[in-house]
Amino acid sequence: MKNTAIYREKEEFKEVHLVLTNASSKQFYEYRFELDGFPNIRIKNIANLRETGLTFENNTISGIPAVNSLHNLDIEFYHIHDENCVETKKVHLLVNADPKDLWKNIPADQNAVFYKPDQASYKGRFLNRKIAVVSKRGRSHAHEGKFRDDDFAVNELSGGWSIVSVADGAGSAVMAREGSRLAVASVHSFFNSEEILTRIEKNIEIVYSTSESSKEIQSEARGNIIRTLYEGILNVYNVLDKTATENSFSIKDLHTTLIFALAKNFDFGYVILTFGVGDCPINLINPDFSEVKLLNRMDVGEFGGGTRFITMKEIFGDDMVSRFGITCVNDFSYLVLMTDGIYDPKFMTENRLEDIESWKTFFNDLAGNNDDRTKVDFVSDADIDQQLLAWTDFWSRGNHDDRTLAIIY
Repeated sequence: MKNTAIYREKEEFKEVHLVLTNASSKQFYEYRFELDGFPNIRIKNIANLRETGLTFENNTISGIPAVNSLHNLDIEFYHIHDENCVETKKVHLLVNADPKDLWKNIPADQNAVFYKPDQASYKGRFLNRKIAVVSKRGRSHAHEGKFRDDDFAVNELSGGWSIVSVADGAGSAVMAREGSRLAVASVHSFFNSEEILTRIEKNIEIVYSTSESSKEIQSEARGNIIRTLYEGILNVYNVLDKTATENSFSIKDLHTTLIFALAKNFDFGYVILTFGVGDCPINLINPDFSEVKLLNRMDVGEFGGGTRFITMKEIFGDDMVSRFGITCVNDFSYLVLMTDGIYDPKFMTENRLEDIESWKTFFNDLAGNNDDRTKVDFVSDADIDQQLLAWTDFWSRGNHDDRTLAIIY
């Protein structure tokens, strides 16, 4: 009777239909065998598993499969009352192709006018903090051998000021790669002036003075700051317009978005001056990660499907003042700038940019909670720029635009 029961339980296990979850090559995989219906069955080993690149331990198959294929596996199992008799049960494991492998990565033409490398990175100081910035060509451009249209710049200026800017060249503009480069370079060139920074600083001290300055005087000082920032943006437009004229093409061929943050740490707090045109956000997260602020106006919603660019003269209209921001905080944990190549797949909507839970998810992703197990370490950060570059290679179906991300921490 005992032998009959053992035989029956083993045969029932052989006949049960086990379907292993499909794996994807180059992505972490884990499958745990649940044997609740077979309390006397134990799995000893999975034969033919080595060729998949996976391992078996504690009833669990795990690892990163290297190659896509259909694998025939043998489950080697025994009954706890007949341990010396090991039998096999056949199962199949399908490893799907990594969707990244379906995209070509054709280098851009190094002999073309306004050549730009396919990726760029930077790490260094920003005020009394650190900064890491990366920019990577999107898969859609790489597949066709086109250029990266995003760009960025970081500079430490005189008097303790720092500036970071990010630009996203329009995909429809034939010289967008140069438009984005010129935009970030020219805004930095403008503010790399002791005279201009001193003028800004004097007005900031009036705005945040502990003395009893009248509201009228403080309002006038705010206006003076914004007028100076406006001069910088107008200078960017003029540089782009002049470049287009000198090269006999339209300024529309240089269409690009632009965001920047110009900042200094004063005795009374960090002052962050911002500007934005287009659909790229600037976000500030407080020290205990309980609140996040969007520091610039986003051209989404009413402008859906038709973002604005620094190369459009109409942006210099009556509502231009709404594009500038003056923010003062005692402290912060992160200041983040990004292009829509990051924003679209990771946040999807503008509302989530001011949702702290969405930002917690984002930083958990950066910490390695993602399909690729790619981690960005803000503590052991000797090669943080390379870690961030690797992270930006994440897969998101339908989101293959250039990706640029700047993080001050």
